Amino acid sequence: MRDTKVKAKYRGILFIVISAFCFCCMSACVRLAGDVPAVQKSFFRNLVAMLVALLLLVREGGGFRPAKRENLKYLLARSVFGTIGILCNFYAVDHLLLSDASMLNKMSPFFAVIVSYFLLKEKLTPVQIVSLLGAFGGALLIIKPTFSNLDLFPSLIGLLGGFGAGMAYSFVRLLGKRGEHGTYIVFFFSSFSCLVALPYVLIVHAPMSLAQIAWLLGAGLCAAGGQFSVTAAYCCAPAREISIYDYSQVIFSTILGFFLFGDVPDALSLLGYLIVCGMAALSFWHNNRDRQRLQDGA
Repeated sequence: MRDTKVKAKYRGILFIVISAFCFCCMSACVRLAGDVPAVQKSFFRNLVAMLVALLLLVREGGGFRPAKRENLKYLLARSVFGTIGILCNFYAVDHLLLSDASMLNKMSPFFAVIVSYFLLKEKLTPVQIVSLLGAFGGALLIIKPTFSNLDLFPSLIGLLGGFGAGMAYSFVRLLGKRGEHGTYIVFFFSSFSCLVALPYVLIVHAPMSLAQIAWLLGAGLCAAGGQFSVTAAYCCAPAREISIYDYSQVIFSTILGFFLFGDVPDALSLLGYLIVCGMAALSFWHNNRDRQRLQDGA
């Protein structure tokens, strides 16, 4: 039994690292698409995810209605904040180092903890409070909030993207507790985001070359790969055991950013990466220690 759990955990780690790599490649494809507006980029990214989710729903025989009528408002909230998160993240990817944009987006778990306190009434422990404060301190080192910093605005937009993603994840968690199917959540969100972006794409459409279309379709495929990989990861093992490995995306982003775009993070950004990852590791260790104590007590 123990061997089975260990193997499942290692499979979960493998899937979440694959997911991190896919999302890193998605960001790289978005940047390689060039000077296409972020709204237009998000449309293509979500169009691919919507079609994949649609095919899965049809194959699984799933319906196109929420599991509960009351879930509709939470699906809308997840979609609004998720759309904000994607738009802000794509803007940050276009204007910052790839690794900086990825790290600011990885603030989402910390925002999710804060939101869960109010939304799901989940209590904050002293260790979680310390990790939150430390993570925001690390984010400030990446943002470098001075008026002389030309990257201040895109950095703040990137942080807003992390907040949007954190809010969206909290609503996904709530929907999961209310019995909503994961594939339907992805389909609803992707469809919503496409509909929001469609008027802009039709009216203010920026001409794209075949290469740009190919990069954006590649971004959509990578995003779909990341989504399915992270779903498989959390089916194999609990989030508390594997979530820390999602931060491998920052390592992938630093390497890809250097070789594709010549990005070299400065010393403050690197220190910020270490602090944020350290706070994530602290929270990860704390959650696992509490789980072990409960098991020992039982």
